[in-house]
Amino acid sequence: MVATKRKWRGGLAVQAKKLKRDAKDGELPAKPNELSEEAAEEEKDRIPGPVCKGKWKNKERILIFSSRGINFRTRHLMPDLRMLMPHSKADTKMDHKDKLFVINEVCEMKNCNKCIYFEAKKKQDLYMWLSNSPHGPSAKFLVQNIHTLAELKMTGNCLKGSRPLLSFDPVFDKLPHYALLKELLIQIFSTPRYHPQSQPFVDHVFTFTILDNRIWFWNFQIIEEDAALVEIGPRFVLNLIKIFQGSFGGPTLYENPHYQSPNMHRRVIRSITAAKYREKQQVKDVQKLRKKEPKTILPHDPTADVFVTPAEEKPVEIQWVKPEPKVDLKARKKRIYKRQRKMKQKMSSGNAK
Repeated sequence: MVATKRKWRGGLAVQAKKLKRDAKDGELPAKPNELSEEAAEEEKDRIPGPVCKGKWKNKERILIFSSRGINFRTRHLMPDLRMLMPHSKADTKMDHKDKLFVINEVCEMKNCNKCIYFEAKKKQDLYMWLSNSPHGPSAKFLVQNIHTLAELKMTGNCLKGSRPLLSFDPVFDKLPHYALLKELLIQIFSTPRYHPQSQPFVDHVFTFTILDNRIWFWNFQIIEEDAALVEIGPRFVLNLIKIFQGSFGGPTLYENPHYQSPNMHRRVIRSITAAKYREKQQVKDVQKLRKKEPKTILPHDPTADVFVTPAEEKPVEIQWVKPEPKVDLKARKKRIYKRQRKMKQKMSSGNAK
């Protein structure tokens, strides 16, 4: 009897459990179309997350360094470029005695395939080399009008390591040497996608504008509210000198006919100031010669005395008597004052006795 009861109770318990499961799962399973619609509605309301990290394919690395003898502006410009380009690397300064071909070996040691090299001369002229190491091409520029990030007028700001947009002037697509420079600038200044040290945001723009046969570089922040641009910095001007086929040398592909070296520019300024000084000296010499020349006497013009009235002639009188001397009133007053003083002193002395 006990065994049968246990079985019966166990059967009731199992039956009750089955009934509970059927009650919970009594509804019919949803159709796949209904599930897809619900998922689509949820995705609409969901805030999209950041861009997922993908595979880092473009492994461009830029070496940014300089030679010895740079000024303070270049010393501040290099860290600014490294901050804006997370795929860049630094190196120690290079000596003037070393040849430029050594930079290719330095790039190979640093595992870099692009290079930005600042070359200083005479502690006042700055040159920039953009090179594709080790096969080329490379371009040499004269850097002018440098403004760094630390200046107060640069009020913009951007996320460190964010990827920039590159904006080029339409002239870059018209001339062949500018097209070559455009490709070189794109490979150097564009941050590779999915770079480990980069951020998945685009909040600033690098602009390359051609004006007065020079390339003007600006960095602007993109403001989301009104899509306006605020300058971040740095800002500089690149005056193209030559484009070489190799890296830091080789056959010349293009030479700028409008380029004027800084030495020639300073020489022209000195010659202009010297010409002004010589002109002043010549004017002074001419004035001295005019003063030494005899004065030319012009003939008398009779019509000049038409309106001149002759003055009345007075008789000449000769004075035979010596004129009386003029009376000095100040001296007379002094003498009178002395007399009165003496009289007062005598009278005071008599009263005292």
